[in-house]
Amino acid sequence: MASARINPSRVVVNPSATGTLTGGGPGREPLAFHEGLTGYQPTELVDAPMTAAALGVRQVWVKNEAERLGLPAFKVLGASWATYRALVQHLGLEDAPPSGIAELREQLAPALPLKLAAATDGNHGRAVARMARWLGLDAEIFVPDEMVPARRAAIADEGATVTVVDGSYDDAVARAASEASERCLVIADTAWPGYEQVPAWVIDGYSTILWEVDDELARLDTAPPDIVVMQIGVGAFAAAVTRHFRQPAWGQSPYLIGVEPLAAACALSSIEAGELVHVPGPHGSIMAGLNCGSPSPIAWPALTGGVDLFVAVDDEWAREAMRLLARDGVVSGESGAAGLAGLLALRDEDHPEAHQLGPDTTVLLFNTEGATDPDGYARIIAGEI
Repeated sequence: MASARINPSRVVVNPSATGTLTGGGPGREPLAFHEGLTGYQPTELVDAPMTAAALGVRQVWVKNEAERLGLPAFKVLGASWATYRALVQHLGLEDAPPSGIAELREQLAPALPLKLAAATDGNHGRAVARMARWLGLDAEIFVPDEMVPARRAAIADEGATVTVVDGSYDDAVARAASEASERCLVIADTAWPGYEQVPAWVIDGYSTILWEVDDELARLDTAPPDIVVMQIGVGAFAAAVTRHFRQPAWGQSPYLIGVEPLAAACALSSIEAGELVHVPGPHGSIMAGLNCGSPSPIAWPALTGGVDLFVAVDDEWAREAMRLLARDGVVSGESGAAGLAGLLALRDEDHPEAHQLGPDTTVLLFNTEGATDPDGYARIIAGEI
Protein backbone atom coordinates (compact mmCIF):
# COMPACT_ATOMS: atom_id res chain seq x y z
CA MET A 1 0.00 0.00 0.00
CA ALA A 2 1.05 3.62 -0.50
CA SER A 3 2.93 5.41 2.23
CA ALA A 4 0.94 7.77 4.44
CA ARG A 5 3.12 10.61 3.21
CA ILE A 6 1.59 10.34 -0.26
CA ASN A 7 -1.75 11.97 -0.97
CA PRO A 8 -4.30 9.58 -2.52
CA SER A 9 -4.42 9.74 -6.28
CA ARG A 10 -7.51 10.71 -8.25
CA VAL A 11 -8.65 8.23 -10.86
CA VAL A 12 -11.47 8.73 -13.38
CA VAL A 13 -12.65 6.25 -15.99
CA ASN A 14 -13.62 8.09 -19.15
CA PRO A 15 -17.20 7.18 -20.10
CA SER A 16 -16.76 8.71 -23.57
CA ALA A 17 -13.69 6.76 -24.68
CA THR A 18 -14.04 4.96 -27.99
CA GLY A 19 -11.90 2.44 -29.82
CA THR A 20 -11.25 4.68 -32.82
CA LEU A 21 -11.11 8.38 -33.69
CA THR A 22 -11.84 9.90 -37.06
CA GLY A 23 -9.46 12.34 -38.68
CA GLY A 24 -6.22 10.63 -37.75
CA GLY A 25 -2.82 12.26 -37.63
CA PRO A 26 -0.61 14.06 -40.13
CA GLY A 27 1.06 11.04 -41.69
CA ARG A 28 4.85 10.91 -41.95
CA GLU A 29 5.43 14.45 -43.23
CA PRO A 30 6.66 15.78 -39.86
CA LEU A 31 8.96 12.76 -39.52
CA ALA A 32 10.48 13.51 -42.94
CA PHE A 33 11.05 17.12 -41.88
CA HIS A 34 12.74 16.06 -38.63
CA GLU A 35 14.93 13.55 -40.46
CA GLY A 36 16.34 16.52 -42.38
CA LEU A 37 17.45 18.36 -39.24
CA THR A 38 21.13 18.26 -38.31
CA GLY A 39 21.67 15.73 -35.55
CA TYR A 40 18.42 13.84 -36.05
CA GLN A 41 18.30 10.22 -35.01
CA PRO A 42 15.49 8.15 -33.51
CA THR A 43 15.52 8.04 -29.73
CA GLU A 44 15.97 4.70 -28.01
CA LEU A 45 13.12 2.36 -27.11
CA VAL A 46 14.40 0.96 -23.82
CA ASP A 47 13.44 -2.45 -22.44
CA ALA A 48 12.96 -1.80 -18.69
CA PRO A 49 12.91 -5.13 -16.79
CA MET A 50 13.22 -3.62 -13.30
CA THR A 51 10.20 -1.43 -13.97
CA ALA A 52 8.28 -4.37 -15.40
CA ALA A 53 9.00 -6.46 -12.30
CA ALA A 54 7.89 -3.64 -10.00
CA LEU A 55 4.60 -3.30 -11.88
CA GLY A 56 4.04 -7.05 -12.19
CA VAL A 57 3.80 -6.98 -15.99
CA ARG A 58 5.51 -8.96 -18.72
CA GLN A 59 7.41 -6.08 -20.32
CA VAL A 60 7.82 -2.32 -20.16
CA TRP A 61 9.09 -0.30 -23.10
CA VAL A 62 10.28 3.26 -22.41
CA LYS A 63 10.55 5.65 -25.35
CA ASN A 64 13.44 7.66 -23.96
CA GLU A 65 13.29 11.36 -24.90
CA ALA A 66 16.00 12.41 -22.43
CA GLU A 67 17.97 13.75 -25.40
CA ARG A 68 16.40 14.90 -28.65
CA LEU A 69 18.26 17.00 -31.22
CA GLY A 70 20.66 18.23 -28.54
CA LEU A 71 17.95 19.18 -26.05
CA PRO A 72 16.87 17.25 -22.93
CA ALA A 73 13.23 16.74 -23.93
CA PHE A 74 10.91 15.81 -26.78
CA LYS A 75 9.39 19.28 -27.13
CA VAL A 76 11.67 20.34 -29.98
CA LEU A 77 9.73 18.01 -32.28
CA GLY A 78 6.51 19.98 -31.90
CA ALA A 79 8.22 23.37 -31.69
CA SER A 80 10.34 22.85 -34.79
CA TRP A 81 7.50 21.61 -37.01
CA ALA A 82 5.11 24.33 -35.80
CA THR A 83 7.71 27.06 -36.26
CA TYR A 84 8.54 25.83 -39.75
CA ARG A 85 4.88 25.73 -40.77
CA ALA A 86 4.12 29.10 -39.15
CA LEU A 87 7.00 30.79 -40.97
CA VAL A 88 6.06 29.21 -44.30
CA GLN A 89 2.56 30.63 -43.82
CA HIS A 90 3.88 34.01 -42.66
CA LEU A 91 6.10 34.28 -45.74
CA GLY A 92 3.37 33.13 -48.11
CA LEU A 93 5.36 30.13 -49.30
CA GLU A 94 2.68 27.44 -49.08
CA ASP A 95 2.82 26.73 -52.81
CA ALA A 96 6.60 26.30 -52.80
CA PRO A 97 7.69 25.65 -49.21
CA PRO A 98 11.41 25.60 -48.41
CA SER A 99 12.89 22.14 -48.16
CA GLY A 100 14.28 22.61 -44.66
CA ILE A 101 15.79 24.94 -42.07
CA ALA A 102 18.72 26.15 -44.20
CA GLU A 103 16.53 27.17 -47.13
CA LEU A 104 13.94 28.70 -44.81
CA ARG A 105 16.60 30.83 -43.16
CA GLU A 106 17.65 32.19 -46.56
CA GLN A 107 14.07 33.16 -47.39
CA LEU A 108 13.51 34.96 -44.09
CA ALA A 109 15.57 38.03 -45.02
CA PRO A 110 12.68 40.18 -46.39
CA ALA A 111 10.66 39.57 -43.19
CA LEU A 112 13.34 40.68 -40.72
CA PRO A 113 13.35 41.80 -37.99
CA LEU A 114 11.19 38.97 -36.72
CA LYS A 115 10.81 37.49 -33.24
CA LEU A 116 9.43 34.21 -31.91
CA ALA A 117 7.56 34.24 -28.59
CA ALA A 118 6.30 31.44 -26.37
CA ALA A 119 5.19 30.66 -22.84
CA THR A 120 6.69 27.70 -21.05
CA ASP A 121 7.28 25.76 -17.88
CA GLY A 122 10.68 24.91 -19.36
CA ASN A 123 11.04 22.53 -22.28
CA HIS A 124 8.73 24.02 -24.93
CA GLY A 125 10.19 27.49 -24.50
CA ARG A 126 13.73 26.23 -24.72
CA ALA A 127 12.82 24.39 -27.92
CA VAL A 128 11.33 27.54 -29.47
CA ALA A 129 14.44 29.46 -28.44
CA ARG A 130 16.60 26.81 -30.13
CA MET A 131 14.58 27.14 -33.34
CA ALA A 132 15.04 30.92 -33.23
CA ARG A 133 18.77 30.42 -32.84
CA TRP A 134 18.92 28.02 -35.80
CA LEU A 135 17.02 30.52 -37.94
CA GLY A 136 18.86 33.65 -36.81
CA LEU A 137 15.75 35.14 -35.15
CA ASP A 138 15.18 36.82 -31.81
CA ALA A 139 13.14 34.98 -29.18
CA GLU A 140 11.32 36.05 -26.04
CA ILE A 141 10.16 33.31 -23.69
CA PHE A 142 7.67 34.02 -20.90
CA VAL A 143 7.95 31.87 -17.79
CA PRO A 144 6.00 31.62 -14.51
CA ASP A 145 7.74 32.97 -11.46
CA GLU A 146 7.95 29.54 -9.78
CA MET A 147 10.24 28.12 -12.50
CA VAL A 148 13.51 26.83 -11.05
CA PRO A 149 16.63 28.86 -11.95
CA ALA A 150 18.27 26.00 -13.87
CA ARG A 151 15.44 25.90 -16.40
CA ARG A 152 15.44 29.69 -16.82
CA ALA A 153 19.20 29.66 -17.37
CA ALA A 154 18.94 26.92 -20.01
CA ILE A 155 16.50 29.03 -22.03
CA ALA A 156 18.70 32.12 -21.72
CA ASP A 157 21.68 30.05 -22.87
CA GLU A 158 19.86 29.52 -26.17
CA GLY A 159 20.13 33.30 -26.73
CA ALA A 160 16.53 34.10 -25.83
CA THR A 161 15.19 36.86 -23.62
CA VAL A 162 13.54 35.27 -20.57
CA THR A 163 10.69 37.33 -19.15
CA VAL A 164 9.39 36.22 -15.74
CA VAL A 165 5.64 36.60 -15.30
CA ASP A 166 4.13 37.12 -11.87
CA GLY A 167 1.78 34.14 -11.75
CA SER A 168 1.23 30.69 -13.21
CA TYR A 169 1.95 29.08 -16.56
CA ASP A 170 -1.49 30.21 -17.70
CA ASP A 171 -0.54 33.82 -16.90
CA ALA A 172 2.63 33.36 -18.96
CA VAL A 173 0.51 32.08 -21.87
CA ALA A 174 -1.65 35.20 -21.74
CA ARG A 175 1.43 37.43 -21.68
CA ALA A 176 3.00 35.66 -24.66
CA ALA A 177 -0.25 35.86 -26.62
CA SER A 178 -0.25 39.65 -26.24
CA GLU A 179 3.03 39.84 -28.19
CA ALA A 180 1.56 38.62 -31.48
CA SER A 181 2.16 40.99 -34.40
CA GLU A 182 3.58 41.10 -37.91
CA ARG A 183 7.03 41.19 -36.32
CA CYS A 184 6.38 38.55 -33.65
CA LEU A 185 5.08 35.03 -34.20
CA VAL A 186 3.72 33.27 -31.11
CA ILE A 187 4.59 29.56 -31.10
CA ALA A 188 2.29 28.14 -28.41
CA ASP A 189 1.43 24.52 -27.66
CA THR A 190 -2.02 25.41 -26.32
CA ALA A 191 -4.94 27.03 -28.13
CA TRP A 192 -7.38 29.84 -27.43
CA PRO A 193 -10.20 31.39 -29.48
CA GLY A 194 -8.78 32.58 -32.79
CA TYR A 195 -5.45 30.81 -32.22
CA GLU A 196 -5.67 27.15 -33.19
CA GLN A 197 -3.42 26.46 -36.18
CA VAL A 198 0.02 26.71 -34.56
CA PRO A 199 -0.82 24.45 -31.58
CA ALA A 200 -2.35 21.98 -34.05
CA TRP A 201 1.00 21.90 -35.83
CA VAL A 202 2.73 21.30 -32.48
CA ILE A 203 0.57 18.20 -31.99
CA ASP A 204 1.41 17.04 -35.52
CA GLY A 205 5.12 17.46 -34.80
CA TYR A 206 4.96 15.02 -31.91
CA SER A 207 3.80 12.28 -34.28
CA THR A 208 7.45 11.59 -35.10
CA ILE A 209 7.81 9.86 -31.73
CA LEU A 210 4.96 7.48 -32.51
CA TRP A 211 6.20 6.56 -35.98
CA GLU A 212 9.60 5.81 -34.48
CA VAL A 213 7.96 3.49 -31.93
CA ASP A 214 6.02 1.68 -34.65
CA ASP A 215 9.11 1.28 -36.81
CA GLU A 216 11.24 -0.05 -33.94
CA LEU A 217 8.62 -2.56 -32.79
CA ALA A 218 8.29 -3.75 -36.40
CA ARG A 219 12.07 -4.10 -36.67
CA LEU A 220 12.09 -6.15 -33.47
CA ASP A 221 9.11 -8.19 -34.73
CA THR A 222 7.37 -7.38 -31.43
CA ALA A 223 3.64 -7.05 -30.83
CA PRO A 224 2.25 -3.57 -30.07
CA PRO A 225 1.73 -2.63 -26.41
CA ASP A 226 -1.40 -3.49 -24.44
CA ILE A 227 -1.24 -0.29 -22.38
CA VAL A 228 0.09 3.11 -23.43
CA VAL A 229 0.62 5.76 -20.76
CA MET A 230 1.16 9.44 -21.56
CA GLN A 231 1.66 12.68 -19.69
CA ILE A 232 -1.00 15.39 -19.81
CA GLY A 233 -0.19 19.08 -19.41
CA VAL A 234 -2.27 21.14 -21.82
CA GLY A 235 -2.81 17.86 -23.66
CA ALA A 236 -0.87 18.39 -26.89
CA PHE A 237 1.41 15.38 -26.49
CA ALA A 238 -1.41 13.19 -25.18
CA ALA A 239 -3.55 14.19 -28.16
CA ALA A 240 -0.78 13.11 -30.55
CA VAL A 241 -0.43 9.75 -28.81
CA THR A 242 -4.20 9.21 -28.68
CA ARG A 243 -4.75 10.09 -32.33
CA HIS A 244 -2.00 7.67 -33.34
CA PHE A 245 -3.24 4.69 -31.35
CA ARG A 246 -6.92 5.31 -32.04
CA GLN A 247 -6.59 5.13 -35.82
CA PRO A 248 -9.07 2.64 -37.33
CA ALA A 249 -6.11 0.76 -38.85
CA TRP A 250 -5.07 -0.41 -35.38
CA GLY A 251 -8.09 -2.65 -34.93
CA GLN A 252 -7.76 -3.65 -31.27
CA SER A 253 -5.94 -0.57 -30.00
CA PRO A 254 -4.15 -0.30 -26.63
CA TYR A 255 -5.69 0.81 -23.36
CA LEU A 256 -4.74 4.50 -23.02
CA ILE A 257 -3.95 6.15 -19.69
CA GLY A 258 -3.30 9.88 -19.19
CA VAL A 259 -1.43 11.12 -16.12
CA GLU A 260 -1.13 14.61 -14.61
CA PRO A 261 -0.24 16.16 -11.24
CA LEU A 262 -2.80 16.37 -8.45
CA ALA A 263 -2.01 20.07 -8.25
CA ALA A 264 -2.89 20.64 -11.92
CA ALA A 265 -5.43 17.96 -12.82
CA CYS A 266 -7.20 20.02 -15.47
CA ALA A 267 -7.94 17.17 -17.89
CA LEU A 268 -9.24 14.81 -15.20
CA SER A 269 -11.38 17.59 -13.72
CA SER A 270 -12.75 18.36 -17.19
CA ILE A 271 -13.67 14.70 -17.72
CA GLU A 272 -15.47 14.71 -14.39
CA ALA A 273 -17.35 17.88 -15.31
CA GLY A 274 -18.15 16.78 -18.84
CA GLU A 275 -16.72 20.02 -20.22
CA LEU A 276 -13.50 22.02 -20.25
CA VAL A 277 -12.77 23.50 -16.84
CA HIS A 278 -9.96 25.63 -15.43
CA VAL A 279 -8.02 24.56 -12.33
CA PRO A 280 -6.76 27.79 -10.74
CA GLY A 281 -3.14 28.11 -9.65
CA PRO A 282 -0.72 28.12 -8.10
CA HIS A 283 0.18 24.72 -9.50
CA GLY A 284 3.04 23.72 -7.24
CA SER A 285 3.91 20.23 -8.48
CA ILE A 286 7.53 19.25 -9.12
CA MET A 287 6.22 17.90 -12.47
CA ALA A 288 6.70 21.44 -13.76
CA GLY A 289 6.10 20.70 -17.43
CA LEU A 290 2.60 19.48 -16.54
CA ASN A 291 1.61 22.41 -14.32
CA CYS A 292 -1.21 23.66 -16.54
CA GLY A 293 -4.58 24.94 -15.43
CA SER A 294 -6.58 24.36 -18.62
CA PRO A 295 -6.55 21.71 -21.34
CA SER A 296 -5.96 22.97 -24.85
CA PRO A 297 -9.29 23.16 -26.71
CA ILE A 298 -7.82 21.58 -29.83
CA ALA A 299 -6.40 18.66 -27.81
CA TRP A 300 -9.64 18.10 -25.93
CA PRO A 301 -11.58 16.15 -28.61
CA ALA A 302 -8.84 13.50 -28.77
CA LEU A 303 -8.55 13.28 -24.98
CA THR A 304 -12.26 13.01 -24.28
CA GLY A 305 -12.86 10.67 -27.20
CA GLY A 306 -9.87 8.39 -26.90
CA VAL A 307 -8.24 8.22 -23.44
CA ASP A 308 -9.63 5.37 -21.33
CA LEU A 309 -8.39 6.44 -17.89
CA PHE A 310 -7.23 9.67 -16.27
CA VAL A 311 -4.95 9.57 -13.22
CA ALA A 312 -3.74 12.51 -11.11
CA VAL A 313 -0.81 11.79 -8.82
CA ASP A 314 1.05 13.24 -5.87
CA ASP A 315 4.64 14.40 -6.38
CA GLU A 316 6.01 11.55 -4.29
CA TRP A 317 4.86 9.06 -6.93
CA ALA A 318 6.95 10.98 -9.48
CA ARG A 319 9.98 10.71 -7.22
CA GLU A 320 9.44 6.96 -6.81
CA ALA A 321 9.11 6.61 -10.57
CA MET A 322 12.32 8.55 -11.22
CA ARG A 323 14.24 6.23 -8.89
CA LEU A 324 12.76 3.13 -10.48
CA LEU A 325 13.55 4.26 -14.01
CA ALA A 326 17.11 5.05 -12.91
CA ARG A 327 17.50 1.38 -11.98
CA ASP A 328 16.80 0.59 -15.63
CA GLY A 329 19.38 3.14 -16.77
CA VAL A 330 16.84 5.81 -17.77
CA VAL A 331 17.53 9.36 -16.60
CA SER A 332 14.07 10.84 -16.19
CA GLY A 333 13.09 14.28 -14.96
CA GLU A 334 10.01 14.86 -12.84
CA SER A 335 7.59 15.30 -15.76
CA GLY A 336 9.29 12.53 -17.70
CA ALA A 337 8.49 10.01 -14.96
CA ALA A 338 4.84 11.03 -14.60
CA GLY A 339 3.46 8.20 -16.72
CA LEU A 340 5.13 5.57 -14.58
CA ALA A 341 4.05 7.50 -11.48
CA GLY A 342 0.44 6.96 -12.52
CA LEU A 343 0.92 3.20 -12.87
CA LEU A 344 2.65 2.96 -9.50
CA ALA A 345 -0.26 4.78 -7.90
CA LEU A 346 -2.82 2.51 -9.57
CA ARG A 347 -1.02 -0.60 -8.35
CA ASP A 348 -0.07 0.43 -4.82
CA GLU A 349 -3.31 2.21 -4.00
CA ASP A 350 -5.36 -0.80 -5.18
CA HIS A 351 -7.51 1.10 -7.63
CA PRO A 352 -9.97 -1.15 -9.50
CA GLU A 353 -8.34 -0.24 -12.83
CA ALA A 354 -5.08 -1.81 -11.63
CA HIS A 355 -6.43 -5.07 -13.06
CA GLN A 356 -5.14 -3.78 -16.41
CA LEU A 357 -1.63 -4.53 -15.12
CA GLY A 358 -1.22 -8.29 -15.45
CA PRO A 359 1.60 -10.79 -15.95
CA ASP A 360 0.95 -10.97 -19.70
CA THR A 361 0.74 -7.20 -20.20
CA THR A 362 3.14 -5.07 -22.23
CA VAL A 363 3.32 -1.37 -21.35
CA LEU A 364 4.65 1.59 -23.34
CA LEU A 365 5.85 4.63 -21.37
CA PHE A 366 7.32 7.91 -22.59
CA ASN A 367 10.21 9.51 -20.74
CA THR A 368 9.53 12.99 -22.05
CA GLU A 369 12.52 14.73 -20.44
CA GLY A 370 15.90 14.12 -18.90
CA ALA A 371 17.31 15.82 -15.82
CA THR A 372 16.30 19.38 -16.71
CA ASP A 373 16.97 20.39 -13.07
CA PRO A 374 20.22 18.47 -12.45
CA ASP A 375 20.58 19.39 -8.77
CA GLY A 376 16.99 18.48 -8.02
CA TYR A 377 17.35 15.21 -9.94
CA ALA A 378 20.45 14.20 -7.99
CA ARG A 379 18.74 14.89 -4.66
CA ILE A 380 15.65 12.89 -5.63
CA ILE A 381 17.66 9.88 -6.81
CA ALA A 382 19.65 10.02 -3.57
CA GLY A 383 16.43 10.05 -1.57
CA GLU A 384 17.17 13.44 -0.03
CA ILE A 385 13.86 14.99 -1.14
